[in-house]
Amino acid sequence: MSVAQRGLGQELLGFATAGILAYATDLGLFVWLRGPVGLDPLTAKALSFVAGCSVAYAGNALGTYRHTAVRGMRRYAVFFAVNIAGALVQLLCIAVSHYGLGFTSQRADTVSGAGIGMAIATVLRFWGTRTLVFRGEGRVGSWTG
Repeated sequence: MSVAQRGLGQELLGFATAGILAYATDLGLFVWLRGPVGLDPLTAKALSFVAGCSVAYAGNALGTYRHTAVRGMRRYAVFFAVNIAGALVQLLCIAVSHYGLGFTSQRADTVSGAGIGMAIATVLRFWGTRTLVFRGEGRVGSWTG
């Protein structure tokens, strides 16, 4: 295994770890805000999304990409924009499946949004985080081979 492949493996593992923590934060906060707090679903989701993005950013900035220089709020804003783009990809997958293809069951919505959409959005988020937010300063090799 080459140095670049090991580096990419560690980068993917760190990115996945930050993502899992962000997902748990998003889901847990959403459930709490909808349940005991009693917020409406859109407000609860907006707040939990921002919290999840913040956890993902912190995990990537302090962990996965700690070797890059962190400067100001611009990097967080770009990270947030990349995550919004990922969320839009998931919504687009649901819209195409539900309204375009006529797969209207709850299972189909889950598969298209949380399955297919999440997979595509994760690739987009990894690319965006790696190339737009935490640029290749100090990185060994390319993730494309």
